[in-house]
Parts: sequence; C-alpha cells; structure tokens
Amino acid sequence: MLYDLIIIGSGAAGLSAAVYAGRYRMRALVIGKEFGGETTKAGAIENYPGVQSIDGYELMNLMKQQSEKLNVEMLDAEVTSITRQGHCFSIVADKKTYEASGIIFAVGAERRRLGLPNEKELTGHGVHYCVTCDGPLYTGKTIAMVGGGDASVKGLNLAAEYVKKIFLIVRDKTVSAEPINFEHMQKLGDKAEVILETEVKELVGKNKLEKLVLSRPYKGSNELVIDGLFVEIGAIPNVELAKSLGVELDERGYIKADNMMRTNIDGVFAAGDAVNHFGSFKQDITAAAMGAVAATSAYNDHKIHGELCSVHGKPAIKISKA
Repeated sequence: MLYDLIIIGSGAAGLSAAVYAGRYRMRALVIGKEFGGETTKAGAIENYPGVQSIDGYELMNLMKQQSEKLNVEMLDAEVTSITRQGHCFSIVADKKTYEASGIIFAVGAERRRLGLPNEKELTGHGVHYCVTCDGPLYTGKTIAMVGGGDASVKGLNLAAEYVKKIFLIVRDKTVSAEPINFEHMQKLGDKAEVILETEVKELVGKNKLEKLVLSRPYKGSNELVIDGLFVEIGAIPNVELAKSLGVELDERGYIKADNMMRTNIDGVFAAGDAVNHFGSFKQDITAAAMGAVAATSAYNDHKIHGELCSVHGKPAIKISKA
C-alpha cells in the first residue's frame, strides 16, 4: 500500500507529525511499537502549555484521536526493515510491506541500564525503569533511585506517594533538576534522602533484589538494604533503522538533522528524542515541535518528489536527484 508519508514512532513527536500531516491532507500512516512512547509512563504532566495537568497516556491518546479525525492511519507494530530506491521507501512491519515517498523517524530512545552483571535477571524482580508502571508495587516499602537529573527527581516525587522511604543515589556532586521539582523533593523531608558522589557497584540477590553495594560508605556501610531499585539515568536513541538507510548520526549517536528536521537522505526526516537538538532537555513540547516541523518539511518535499513514487500504486524506478 502506498502512502505519501510514513511516520515511525507513536510518541509525542510522531503523533504531532501525524496531526500536521493530516492537516496537509497527506495520506499518512503512523507505525508504532509502543503507543505513546515514554510519555505514557510519565504520570501527571503539568508543564505542557495550555493544559494545567493531564496524565501522559491521556495526552497521547488525545493526539492520536486528533490525528485519526484527520484520516491518519495507525498501526501498532514494530518496523523490522526499511529499503530505499531513490525517493521511494519500502517499510516492513508485522510481515507486511508499506510504501511511501517520505518517512519520519520519531523513534525515541531506550532507557539506559546500569550495566551490572545480574541486572537483566533482576529486572522486574526488584529492579525497575518506570516509576509510573511499578511504583505502586512498593507501597509502604523502602526503595532507591539511581539518577540525579530532572527525570529522576520527578520519579522520586511520584514514588514518594507510595513508599515509606526513598534514597536518591547520585554519581555527581549535585542534583540537577527543575527548581519546582527540586523544591517538591525537599518538602518530603526525611522521607527522601540524597546520597551524593556514589554509584551502585553491585546488585545483591538471586531471585529478588535484596540490597545494593555502593561505591563508597553510607552511614558506615557500603551496603544499602532496600526493597526495590528504580533506574533513571537517561536514554539511548533508537537509531538502528536510520543507520540502515545511511542516515548520518552526530558525535553522540543521535540522528543528525537540520533546523527543518531534514536528514542527509532525501525524503527522510527525524524528530523527537532520537534527535539531539536540545541536548539533555527532552520534553513533550520539544518533541511535538520537532514533529510539526518534520511533517511540514515532508509535505514540502512531497509536493516536489511525491509523484516519483506513484506509478500504478507502486514505487517508480526513476530516482530523484539529491
């Protein structure tokens, strides 16, 4: 099936791009492995302009509904491969092939792990990466969070609604967070305790996490007994599909795009957390902005090159000039 535009990723960037593509009357398809991306796990969002407070999943669902009203199609599936012939792209998802004259990578990023020996085995058994998802499991218990940035402080504040005690383990000398989130953490008093200049060196436990081994003593001991550990140390961009097409990456491994979200490959655009336009400042509002710009560039590009991929509903042989 031939589309004007295929958007890979259904988070804030992808759904924002879908809204704009729909308004441009493009025949667009959104393919997303995990609806809403990380935003659906964010809990309450209180910094999205025009919305005083909204659950992350609800915000993404509103974007989806808005896109569908503009006749944008949605597919819950994982893209497994992409091939290119000039300005025509063949995308394989759920063992079916979809074709388009333009694509937007809005693929987001994966949560970083600690890289400790038994981390994988203990994931879901005391080690977690989503407070919104798993925080309630530790109601009335003691947990720790590894981080130090704004995301970890927001996670701590959310977890504090459930737990008896929470430790924030920070590798650096200070905590870096939005003032309003930092102030919220401070108001928790003794319930939240920050351990600075410390790393988790070992996860102890066979079938379930029992305690942590720290890089330096805390209150006279290198061991910290807890019921659960949450890891919030950033993310790694999902760029393997983009790399397979020859899309250039920057020095940090993010998709390289210009101010109009164009990549080095004609007809390929990128938006969201897989693009490093705003450094470590990654928010729904910035992702949505990039999605809107990417869709606009894709529309302008389609007006010029779209017909090259529309010979009897199949990709044309003719290859456009770069």
